Amino acid sequence: MKRTILTLIVSLFLCMSAVLPAAATGNSDYSRLVDDAALLEDYQAETVSSMLDETSENRNCDVIIVTVDSLGDKTAQEFADDYYDSGGYGMGDDKSGIMLLLAMEDRDWAISTTGYGITAFTDAGQGYLMDKVMPSLGDGDYYTAFYDFAYYCEELLQMAENGTPYDVEDSEGKSANPIVLIPVAVVPGALISLFLKKKKKKSLKNVKFKKDATDYTAPGSLDISYRADNFLSRTVDRQAKPKDSDGSGGSSTHVSSSGTTHGGSSGKF
Repeated sequence: MKRTILTLIVSLFLCMSAVLPAAATGNSDYSRLVDDAALLEDYQAETVSSMLDETSENRNCDVIIVTVDSLGDKTAQEFADDYYDSGGYGMGDDKSGIMLLLAMEDRDWAISTTGYGITAFTDAGQGYLMDKVMPSLGDGDYYTAFYDFAYYCEELLQMAENGTPYDVEDSEGKSANPIVLIPVAVVPGALISLFLKKKKKKSLKNVKFKKDATDYTAPGSLDISYRADNFLSRTVDRQAKPKDSDGSGGSSTHVSSSGTTHGGSSGKF
């Protein structure tokens, strides 16, 4: 009897030893770079994979790139959403992450976001990412495109962690940095002012100060009379500031075939 119990205990221990390491590693069996269209050389794929893994683990948000030959009968957005959901991607309980999908047959691209990825990668943020990678995609330089995608995902995740996700106001852009503009405008003005001040001071060298203010006026040239205005009431006209009718910031969302909420966008390259 004792031998039977001991055998059961040892067997249970061995089973737990086999299971626990796999559970501890979570989804370590999936790759964040799936290049089924074979767009990258081995060393390029290794570099991009390392960047995706580092950003994902540091920011606790999966950053994924997938390339395929065709979409079948799905749209690029549907394919990306379903691939994300069925592949078990996403970190944390809300499956946070972002995926870039390329389909080579018709040169389609799509971005799919989930969980915290919806917050970090707003519609404007996705536009910013694609502005960065689109030139390289158009040139067929996929290594640079994927490298830049990973790099700028890290940048946008950092902004989101700081409490200010990249959004519409960031995409409006400015012609120059205000810190640069201030010296450009002020320095010439300061130099002109200094020149005029010195010139004026030089012209006043022979002027002597008077003891009384009336000494500075010609006799009979100043006539002062008393006058008062009584303030009775005022009327204030307030008008509401018009809102931007073109839309607001943040992320638009939709529901995938599996019932998961996604953000995203799509297009051609």
